[in-house]
Amino acid sequence: MKFAEHIKVTNTGTHYETKVIAGNHLLSTDEPLDHGGQDKGPTAHQMLLSALGACTAITLRMYADRKQWDLQKIHVYLNMEKVMEGTEEITKIYQRLEFEGNLDEEQITRLKIISGKCPVHKTLVGKVVLEEME
Repeated sequence: MKFAEHIKVTNTGTHYETKVIAGNHLLSTDEPLDHGGQDKGPTAHQMLLSALGACTAITLRMYADRKQWDLQKIHVYLNMEKVMEGTEEITKIYQRLEFEGNLDEEQITRLKIISGKCPVHKTLVGKVVLEEME
């Protein structure tokens, strides 16, 4: 297992606010008002995109630091939609990267390539199997 303790998600009947305990961190998720929630936190899909964006930014920061590049800030913008392709529904995730710092075009191109190497990106595009846990 990757984590010493399981991630625990609890809904106590509140429509639809849910608490997440991940290690030493407490997070809240919810649905927006127009979906019957109280908008007390990001939706589950927003959390998913946040995980991808955070992993991408951290991966790029590690790479740029190792190369000693002058990368001041990394901005990762994400969105998603479900679309039909033939008879199959697929999820499209859209990502835009912006960098602040003294970088040339070759460095920017390399950073865009490296962004696809973050572990969450690899998980999302790889085969995922969901199994019952004891």
